[in-house]
Amino acid sequence: QVQLVESGGGLVQAGGSLRLSCAASGNIFSINDMGWYRQAPGKQRELVAAITRGGSTDYVDSVKGRFTISRDNALNTVYLQMNSLKPEDTGAYFCNANVIWVGREYPYWGQGTQVTVSS
Repeated sequence: QVQLVESGGGLVQAGGSLRLSCAASGNIFSINDMGWYRQAPGKQRELVAAITRGGSTDYVDSVKGRFTISRDNALNTVYLQMNSLKPEDTGAYFCNANVIWVGREYPYWGQGTQVTVSS
């Protein structure tokens, strides 16, 4: 089994910053793609940012230039630095990791951390 533990969410004013962290532990040989998703009330979960094991990144257009995803492969941890936050960034943020174990890949999700941006 693998656990993903997120931290770093909270309440911030528009224009502020937050840094999310997600640490994976358990039966892990390696981790391929990792990502951050968010879900606002009444909306579908959407991919915000993703990063490959080699460090290639991708972002949804609405966060480009404001958010930065990074990872530490030695610590099995992914980060999301969020700057210039806007009220529309409000939602529950979930991390996702594609974990390699005994030659197979398994997707895992964190429990979510709430980000609230006030105007």
